[in-house]
Amino acid sequence: MDKIKEHFSSKVGEAQKDVKDFISQHGDEVIGEIKVSQLYQGMRGMPALICETSKLDPEEGIRFRGYSIPELQEKLPSMPDGGKEPLPEGIFHLMLMNEIPGDDEVRRLSNNWARRSIVPPHVFKVIDSLPKSAHPMTQFVAGIMALRTESEFARAYRHGIHKSEYWMPTYEDAMNLIARLPRVAAYIYRRVYHNGEHIEPDPKLDWAGNFAHMLGFDNDEFKELMRLYMTIHSDHEGGNVSAHAVKLVGSALSDSYLSFAAGMNGLAGPLHGLANQEVIRWILSMRDELGGGLPSKEQIANYCRKTLADGKVIPGFGHAVLRKTDPRYEAQRKFALDHMPHDEMFLIVSRIYEVVPDILSATGKVKNPWPNVDAHSGQLLMHYGLTEYDFYTVLFGVARSLGTMANMIWDRALGLPIERPGSTTTALLKDQFGK
Repeated sequence: MDKIKEHFSSKVGEAQKDVKDFISQHGDEVIGEIKVSQLYQGMRGMPALICETSKLDPEEGIRFRGYSIPELQEKLPSMPDGGKEPLPEGIFHLMLMNEIPGDDEVRRLSNNWARRSIVPPHVFKVIDSLPKSAHPMTQFVAGIMALRTESEFARAYRHGIHKSEYWMPTYEDAMNLIARLPRVAAYIYRRVYHNGEHIEPDPKLDWAGNFAHMLGFDNDEFKELMRLYMTIHSDHEGGNVSAHAVKLVGSALSDSYLSFAAGMNGLAGPLHGLANQEVIRWILSMRDELGGGLPSKEQIANYCRKTLADGKVIPGFGHAVLRKTDPRYEAQRKFALDHMPHDEMFLIVSRIYEVVPDILSATGKVKNPWPNVDAHSGQLLMHYGLTEYDFYTVLFGVARSLGTMANMIWDRALGLPIERPGSTTTALLKDQFGK
């Protein structure tokens, strides 16, 4: 058993007892109330899941095991010799172990993933069987499904395994999947946008740094951006579409590959992860329609009003839970101010930030007029030359593996059951409340 797995194993028994005791003492207590309107609003705000790794507070933003993003940037290990951004290995360790790691733990995890990162040749053949014109997320999901031939959980379940040990092969699948996703994603990028000129991994690099390298970006600043990007996109509690889809499918004892592929199909929706692609498309269209260059705040405001008048949304603004500027947006804005304060696209993003909240608030229909994480990420990627915005959601997907897989390991360790919420009909509700 590797040291990371052994470390996790030492925490399982105590956590199982803690949950069992809590349910025994408080299982009959009532939490929250459900309104009829919520049944028609995507179950918004209904407490219905346990997600140990992170929690999204409407006023404070995302907290990973209780830590805010600024706290993580201060406490999590970064690259030696001048690195400033947290290493994604650190946030995975935090989510899995519920403790801030030291440099040794992060280095051990990075080396562990490097050893696991070899992708079977048939995975690339499956991807190559698709037309290059297929959306990168389609190719990404196909690659994930092709990796399922390596599922340790599927093998263990077929041969018979006690349910108390389900977490063990799940851990192996989760670690292998996280280790191999950057290679699969980079292969798709180079296949579609760089004539199939692939770049071999460098095992001496950290997980995010190696991903940047395989994409074809060896700029040290871009590697730092990838470390920040992977960290802040890693998790967003359990109720968002991609995280919930992974959790739901996993609750049926589907393995990590089936479950994560389901989550990625949800992430590919324009109301979820695909929004980062839509934001940059909208900004580029605005700039072109306004004659190029840096538009004034008045021009941007008029364009935004026209967008709303045409019955469209301003992508990158608003959030189902948050009621403030997304801290992930603020982290990216700080990165831009540190590294590219005079970049024209950054100045456009900044001016959009200055005018859009007031415009949305004036409609009287928007509860959260503030920008979310998608409003900024595309600008940073474009600055370093990753201009192919159809690929941006794949980057998001690689990052989201960290939180969803940490959660999946814990779901199996705690023995959480299959999800099966009840449903009703409008006719029955009318019978109950119509009178």
